Amino acid sequence: MKKLLAALTVALIASVSVVAPTVAQAKDWTTIRFGVDASYPPFESKGSDGKLVGFDIDLGNEICKRLNAKCVWVENDFDGMIPALKAKKFDGVLSSMSMTPARAEQIAFSSKLFNTPTRLVAKKGSTIQPTPAGMAGKTVGVEQGTIQETYAKTYWEPKGAKVVSYQNQDQVYADLLSGRLDASLQDAVEAEIGFLKTPRGAGFAFAGNDIVDEKVLGNGAGIGLRKEDTDLKAKIDKAIADIIKDGTYKKLEKKYFDFDVYGS
Repeated sequence: MKKLLAALTVALIASVSVVAPTVAQAKDWTTIRFGVDASYPPFESKGSDGKLVGFDIDLGNEICKRLNAKCVWVENDFDGMIPALKAKKFDGVLSSMSMTPARAEQIAFSSKLFNTPTRLVAKKGSTIQPTPAGMAGKTVGVEQGTIQETYAKTYWEPKGAKVVSYQNQDQVYADLLSGRLDASLQDAVEAEIGFLKTPRGAGFAFAGNDIVDEKVLGNGAGIGLRKEDTDLKAKIDKAIADIIKDGTYKKLEKKYFDFDVYGS
């Protein structure tokens, strides 16, 4: 009888352990690690002292401040951002990442941080145009993993353009200056402030108008997050909303832009 009772007890304990739900431990986000590619001024770059600076950096630090969290910035090549995020090298991608349908299949995004257009840059006086016909036979530089790389390879490369991908945006500009490239394709605001308005960009200008393609280029930039980190997304979204509501966004924006970078 004792043996039978003991066996029943063991079976009961085992069945309870199987059906009892596991209580998930909510992560206390006292430290938030953001992945960043620091080659895209005025959004993210390194100052003369080697410290990270830029609009994204200011926004990230402000978000962490409001969440009572320590901000840790992890530098990473842009084309490896999503794999590194999934591998938990950091908790979010805060590096001018456009929210596209293709990326949204892999990761989640915060609410919008800003929305800026894509444009082509070429030598002043160039007749090159950002169309499949206009790019045929031309060589264009793009940063690896960007929406601009996807756009150029989707629409221009099949029509005869040569698309050259680089590890970071600085390398794109270096080859544009050397004459190895006919043009470069990148974020328009970054191109204007980070290149065209600097001494090295004096001989260059925008070629053609803004390029609009919501499917490939998305509709604004946000913070890339793991889909399972719904609690972190909720916290960050609230912080972004508060930053916009109380005027902090406008104050930070004025440090870098003389126009509304948030967009429609």
